[in-house]
Amino acid sequence: MLGALEQVVLRNIQACKQLTEVTRTSLGPNGMNKMIVNHLDKMSVTSDTATIMKEMEIQHPAAKMIVMAANMQEAEIGDGSNFVICLSGELLAQAEILIQMGLHPSEIIAGYKKAGQKALEILEELPVWKVEEKEMRSKDVIVKAVTAAIASKQNGFIDVLPGLVAEACLAVMPKNPVSFNVDNVRVAKLVGGNIRQSEVIKGVVIVHDVIGSIKKVKDAKVAVFTCSIGAVETETKGSVVFNDAEELKNFNLSEEKEIEKTIKSFKDSGVSVLVTGGAVDDMAAHFLEKYSIMTLRITSKFELRRLAKAVNARTLVTLGAVTGEDLGFCSHVDVRELGSQKVTVFAQEKADQSGIATIVLRASTANVLNDVEKAIDDGVNTVKAMTRDSRFLAGGGANDIELARRLAAFGQKAPGLEQHAIKCFAEALEVVPRILAENAGLIAIDIISALNAAHESGNSKHGVDVENGQVADVTKSNIFDLLVLKQQALKLATDAVITILRVDQIVQAKPAGGPKLPSNKGGLDDDDGF
Repeated sequence: MLGALEQVVLRNIQACKQLTEVTRTSLGPNGMNKMIVNHLDKMSVTSDTATIMKEMEIQHPAAKMIVMAANMQEAEIGDGSNFVICLSGELLAQAEILIQMGLHPSEIIAGYKKAGQKALEILEELPVWKVEEKEMRSKDVIVKAVTAAIASKQNGFIDVLPGLVAEACLAVMPKNPVSFNVDNVRVAKLVGGNIRQSEVIKGVVIVHDVIGSIKKVKDAKVAVFTCSIGAVETETKGSVVFNDAEELKNFNLSEEKEIEKTIKSFKDSGVSVLVTGGAVDDMAAHFLEKYSIMTLRITSKFELRRLAKAVNARTLVTLGAVTGEDLGFCSHVDVRELGSQKVTVFAQEKADQSGIATIVLRASTANVLNDVEKAIDDGVNTVKAMTRDSRFLAGGGANDIELARRLAAFGQKAPGLEQHAIKCFAEALEVVPRILAENAGLIAIDIISALNAAHESGNSKHGVDVENGQVADVTKSNIFDLLVLKQQALKLATDAVITILRVDQIVQAKPAGGPKLPSNKGGLDDDDGF
C-alpha cells in the first residue's frame, strides 16, 4: 500500500506525463503538427515545441516546471526544447515504476543525481566531429552543421534552407566568431511564390513601399529620423488673427518656405534617401519629391534601429542640419514587387558594409511561412551555439543509445538501491530513438534492438535513418547533434525531474479579488431593466 507522500508524487507524475504525450509526436522530421487555439481564438498550426508551450495554457504547477525547463533550453540554446520535455516525461514514467516497486522518492532522487552527473561525463567522450575556428567561414561546413536542426522541422526543404541560413550567417559573421549575434539575421516573410524562390540579401528588407515616385537610388546617403517630417508644431496652443486674405496667404507661404528650406538643407548635405519613424505631411512630401529624395516611413522603432545599423547611420530625433557623420551609406536602395507585395530593399555590395542580413522567405500561406521561420531560427541558433562549443555528436538517436548503454553498465556496478534508478535513467535515454521510430511508422522495439546490436559491434555512429526506415551511419547524411545542446538539455531535464520528485504537497492560494459577479451579463437581474 502506497503512503500519502508516494500518492502525491504519482499524481504530479501523471500530470507531467500528459504534457509530454502532447509534444512527443512532434519530435523529429516525421513529427506531427498541433492545431492550437488560444484564449484569443488565434489558431496556430505548428510542430515547434517552443510555440506549442507558449500557446498552451498549462495550469498544473508540476507540469509548469517542465515547461519552464523547456523555455530555459529555448532561451539558452534556441533548440532542443522537445528533447527536454520528452526526457523529463520518460524519467518521471520510470520513477513511477520504481515507486510502485516500493522505492522511496529520496532513493530515486539520489540515483538520478548520480546518473545525471555520469551522463554528462560520458557525453564528453562521444563527439564525432569538431569544427575548427578557420572552418567557421566555410559555407559547406555550416550547411553540414545546421542540416539536422532544420530537417527536424522542415525535412522537405533540406536542399534549400541550410544554404540560405549559411549564406545569411556568413554575411554577418564578425572577425571573432564568438561575437556572432543571432539578431543580425532577419527574416522577411512574403506570401506568394514558393520556398525555392527565397533569397538572402546583405542588408535590410522593409515590407513597405516608399512615399512618392522615386523608387531606385544607387550609392545612397541615408538620413534616419525618429520624428515627423513637416511643419514644426509648438508645444503651447495659440491663436492667430488674420485681418485679410493677404495675411493668410503670407502666413502659409512662410510655413512653406520654412519646410522647403529644411528639405533643401538635407539635399545640400548629400541626403538621397530619408527614413523616418514619424508621419510625413503632404507639403514635406511635395518638397522631398521636388528635390529627388526617396522617402520611407517605418512605424516600428526596432526596425528603424536595425536599418540605421545596416547602413551605419545615426538616428536623429529632431529636424535640423544633417552632418556627414550622421549619414549612412547603402549601395542600392530600390523598390521591388515580390508576389503582390511591394518591398523596399536596402542592399550592400560588400559584406563588411552591413551588419545585418535578411532572408526573404516566399511561401503560399502565412502558416507555412511561420513554420519555416522557426526552422531557420533553429538553424541560426545552432550556428551561435557552435561558436561557443563546436563539438558534434552523431544524431538520429545514435548518441542517446550509446549513452544509455554506457550508463547501464555503470549502473550494474553501483551499490544499493541507487542502481535501480541509474538503470531506469539509462532506459529513459532510449526515448529519442524510440519516438523517432514511432513517428516514422516503424516498429520501435525492432529499431532499438538493431541499434543496440550495432553499437555493441562498435558502430557508435549508427542511428535511426527515417528516410529508409532502418539503422544506418547517420553522419553520412549530415545528421549531427550539438554537444552543448545535449549537455544543457540533460541538466535541465534532470533538475526539473528531481525537483518534481521532491514535492510532497501542492498548496495553492485562493485567487485575489472579491466575490465573483453573477454569471448573467453585467450582474443584473431580469427585473433590473431600464
